[in-house]
Amino acid sequence: MGQVDSSSDLKLEVLVQGLDHPEGVAYGPDGKVYTVGEAGQVYRVSLEDRSFEQFSSTGGWGLGVAADAECNLYVCDMNVHAVIKVDPSGNTSLYSQGTQDDSMKLPNYPVFDAVGNLYVSDSGDYAQGNGLIYRVRPGGESKVWSRSVPGYPNGMALSPDDDWLYVVETKIMPDGTAGEIETVVNFQRTVPEDVAFDMTGNLLICCTTHCIYSYSAHGTLDLLFEDWTCTRLNLPTGMAFVGPNLEVLVVANLGGWSLTCAQMDVRGLPLHYPHLPKEPRK
Repeated sequence: MGQVDSSSDLKLEVLVQGLDHPEGVAYGPDGKVYTVGEAGQVYRVSLEDRSFEQFSSTGGWGLGVAADAECNLYVCDMNVHAVIKVDPSGNTSLYSQGTQDDSMKLPNYPVFDAVGNLYVSDSGDYAQGNGLIYRVRPGGESKVWSRSVPGYPNGMALSPDDDWLYVVETKIMPDGTAGEIETVVNFQRTVPEDVAFDMTGNLLICCTTHCIYSYSAHGTLDLLFEDWTCTRLNLPTGMAFVGPNLEVLVVANLGGWSLTCAQMDVRGLPLHYPHLPKEPRK
């Protein structure tokens, strides 16, 4: 099958094949899986019959993606240098380009909090140390939220209590500002790409060396999946828990053309699907 499972009987299998190097993946409140391709394609994936359709395009290169309560998608596009809003019919509009003084360079990953703020990592210029995180308020008003993660920030996840934003690790203060950075875990000779929490507080981390790790709240790092043949994991860059009970992990493989999936022993942490204004703020 291609994967080495070092800790349990978890097995990866192909969900859909034929996508254009998918990077980000999100689970919508409509029960569909959404992912994006390197030419801006926006795909809708059915879990029931394992099929997909392209229903929109951002016009650039899609990276991370998040969904709101109405199943609008918010796609980070590295070529357009913006977060693009995609409605369920496929219509697109500009949601955020950053601020007047700090326009987006390489928006990489979006994540919603409970009140509809969208945190967006901007990786900046490669090896230049100018990455940052924006906070986009409901409706599109944007500000630089943190410059404390300049080293190419990428995937993000909110902690189960919504008090921490995991990039490396950035604490969210009671007044909404960014707190001090704490390093949770360091990897050698690999690039962590995306993170997701399960219901027990384990942090799943996918890495470009065709691996997925689980980091426990007690500080234990376990290897969940490794695929040195690249038949099931091929540069995994995005993942999400999906299904009615969030019991299935779906992984996007940038190095190939597929989404892969695994039935998990522990449910995923539910994400926030905020109700946002229909019209952008002026």
